[in-house]
Amino acid sequence: MRIQMHDFSGHPFQAELSRELAARGHFVDHVYSTQYGSGKGTLERTAADSDRLTFSPLTADTPFQKYSAMGRIRFERSYAAAWQKHIRATAPDCIVACNVPLFTLADFRRAAARRKQPWLLWHQDLFSNAISEELSRRLPGPAAFAGRALVRRMEAKVVRSATQVVAIGEEFRQAYRLWGLATDHVTVIPNWAPLDEITPRPRENAWSARHLPAGPELRLLYAGTLGRKHNPLLLAGLLRSALAAGLPARLVVASEGDGIEMLREDVGREPELPVTLLPFQPAAELPDMLGSADVLVTILEPGASRFSIPSKVLSSLAAGRPILGLMPDDNPAAADIRSADGFVGPPTDFGVAGGVGWLRRLHGDPAAVLAAGAKGRELAESRFGIGPITDRFEAALRRAAPGLPEPADLDTLPRLRPAHAAAPRGFLRKVS
Repeated sequence: MRIQMHDFSGHPFQAELSRELAARGHFVDHVYSTQYGSGKGTLERTAADSDRLTFSPLTADTPFQKYSAMGRIRFERSYAAAWQKHIRATAPDCIVACNVPLFTLADFRRAAARRKQPWLLWHQDLFSNAISEELSRRLPGPAAFAGRALVRRMEAKVVRSATQVVAIGEEFRQAYRLWGLATDHVTVIPNWAPLDEITPRPRENAWSARHLPAGPELRLLYAGTLGRKHNPLLLAGLLRSALAAGLPARLVVASEGDGIEMLREDVGREPELPVTLLPFQPAAELPDMLGSADVLVTILEPGASRFSIPSKVLSSLAAGRPILGLMPDDNPAAADIRSADGFVGPPTDFGVAGGVGWLRRLHGDPAAVLAAGAKGRELAESRFGIGPITDRFEAALRRAAPGLPEPADLDTLPRLRPAHAAAPRGFLRKVS
């Protein structure tokens, strides 16, 4: 099968799936946005990759404006046009759409219907919920209500029109039913982290030597996007509370955008605070960065819990480090953290206080630190095997495009014709 794997964000585990599908004999064109500022995986072919794998960066004619409503819509429509041009140039048998913004998806699903293009929606976020939260903040009641209804209908049409849907949790299937949609074309496949790329590393390593002071500081690391789903000031609050409790803590944050700038402004009022703020780091350095931490931190706001499952927790499990989560207790990621003997508290001052108490106990028990990290890695290894995961995706792809040749027969077919050269090596992901 000639597959276009379109992951707008360019994250590591989507690239791992593309690599595995290509290794099984499929032609895979891995497409991603050059303009979306998040951490990315390795988005170029390596010596170990099949020659059936290509990487295609897409750039819209309009600049990306994350926090401007009209600017964002203009970008998404422009990006949809660039995507359609690429589809016409490469003629895939089946398209996987992952992390693609809602207005781009809406344009795509109409074009796919006209062409009778088989496609699979890999649904990572309930976009209409997130947009509805923003509309409620920005618009008066009646206008917000109308806007929420509009985006809900848009997303419901996308889900309904997809040939197949892969959702990352049962919560998505429940949402579809509330929208009045049938779910017989929906498969639930939880997200994962690439086990061969993210492995436990020594605390003191080449990355930590370049970026952090050596010594016994309790390193609290947050790596990933700081967007509207997150309150970056919680990180500063966690650090201040840990220091007030007598813990020799240091906060390390690797991110970009408005969130880290808000954090920079806050901690800048106290220059003596032990804080290291960094941009997104190269994908190859992600394991050493995660390994340099004593505790990996995840945050998620209450409203966001209805539409987002932070996948940075999965990378933390694979890295074999204890995890502290400030997030709603009912988010599926909270269960993963608890399963690895981590801490989960609400994203409030109360949750921060509980987290500091947990940090104090952990700091006084090195064996517990090692045990929690090992339990997380064991959990990751039990769930993140790329072979069984790819089996399930392959089955969904065949349901989306039945009757296509098996991989062994693809040598008789023309390959995908990539419209772009291979991209530069990427950066580490959004963990979201």
